[in-house]
Amino acid sequence: MSEQPKDDDAKQRKEMLSHGFAKTRKSLIARLDNWEDQRTWDDFYQTYWRLIYSVALKSGLRSEEAFDCVQETILSIAKQSKKKMYDPEQGSFKTWLMNMTRWRINDQFRKRKKDTAMLGFEDDDGRKTAIIDRVEDPKGDTLDRLWDVEWKQNMAEAALDKVKGQVSPKQYQIFDYYVIRQWDAKKVQDLLGVSMAQVYLAKHRVGSVLKKEISKLEKSSK
Repeated sequence: MSEQPKDDDAKQRKEMLSHGFAKTRKSLIARLDNWEDQRTWDDFYQTYWRLIYSVALKSGLRSEEAFDCVQETILSIAKQSKKKMYDPEQGSFKTWLMNMTRWRINDQFRKRKKDTAMLGFEDDDGRKTAIIDRVEDPKGDTLDRLWDVEWKQNMAEAALDKVKGQVSPKQYQIFDYYVIRQWDAKKVQDLLGVSMAQVYLAKHRVGSVLKKEISKLEKSSK
């Protein structure tokens, strides 16, 4: 049971982050009242905001800057989608979204540099801007590697979010402990008061739904 405090902390951080993005999302949606299909864009936002936010943070942005980066990236995508500027024949959606995010990250660093210059003092986080120099370098692949890692993780998390609405809470809880956290089957059985058959059934049932959702997301992002 030593995992519980750690799990509680992670849950609390996730809830705080979700609360912050709920505010960002509300502001964003209010500015996009001309979107033709709100449900589709809402699903898009829920699928990709974590990816953009995480990459922005790991590129050296502060939390509030990363929030802004998410919002500005989605807004830019909305504007481009209306003009039909995305051409699948010119490259994958994955690469296109990475470039859209890259430009907004660059914007945030330029804004930081401008703001600190106007205030007349050096940026305490100036050392972090070295990362963006490599991001902007056409020959550099720092962001490319970071994007690939975060992309895979985000696809799995987005798929898991969709799975939660398709299986019972008990089955998902079993799958979470047994497959995701890799607890011993006997430990899961004792903790949740379920049979070994239920543990293996949940692994098969939830795992099957998860594979389908990941496949759907991968197809939609090609």
